[in-house]
Amino acid sequence: MSRNPRENLILGGFICIAFGAFFTVGGVYSMGATVGVSGIVVFIIGMSMKSDLGMSEEAIQEWQPSSGRLPDAGRVMYRVDVTIDEPITSTIVCGPCGNMVVQDGPRPNTFTCSKCSVLLWELEEE
Repeated sequence: MSRNPRENLILGGFICIAFGAFFTVGGVYSMGATVGVSGIVVFIIGMSMKSDLGMSEEAIQEWQPSSGRLPDAGRVMYRVDVTIDEPITSTIVCGPCGNMVVQDGPRPNTFTCSKCSVLLWELEEE
């Protein structure tokens, strides 16, 4: 189970509603009604709670991927994260050395690691 009570109550409500339906189809109407109505109540309580998932605006803007070496997969590995919201920044993690570089703007067309001088990618123009 997750640590978020909202999602746990919603999931528990769905399960109770489903079991209530199975009991009702099986002919055990009193148990089916009790479990089904309880599932509806639990589901409504879960939907009315505020979700604890998510990050604050400050945490989102300060987020950076973890630096570190990436596993060798028979070719040079790298990781590029580009923000969607303004200001647009690109965070590049070099796989061979684990160096992390933060640049303003979108992903560049070519990138060579400043620490180990490995060419990570080069986009060919068509």
